[in-house]
Amino acid sequence: MFFANVSLSPSTSDLPGSAALQSIADGIASWALIGALVALLLGAALWAVGSHTQNMHQSSQGRRAVLTSLAAAILIGAAPSLINFFFNAGLRVHG
Repeated sequence: MFFANVSLSPSTSDLPGSAALQSIADGIASWALIGALVALLLGAALWAVGSHTQNMHQSSQGRRAVLTSLAAAILIGAAPSLINFFFNAGLRVHG
């Protein structure tokens, strides 16, 4: 059975509301970064208090919060590049 050749060329100007959708994505990314910042600050405080009071569980939870918030910030920043990379990798697949 033969299938018609199809192509895909994403464009932010082809549908109405694309600018609003881009603005929403930018706003969500901003909120996510603010959330990562708050988590980093709280985690650092938890880590410091846990270390000062010799509470190893609290200290390790703080360290985990700091590392998780840093990883989240990396992923938020890299998200557009990661999406574009995998989309372009998918375009190179020939079947």
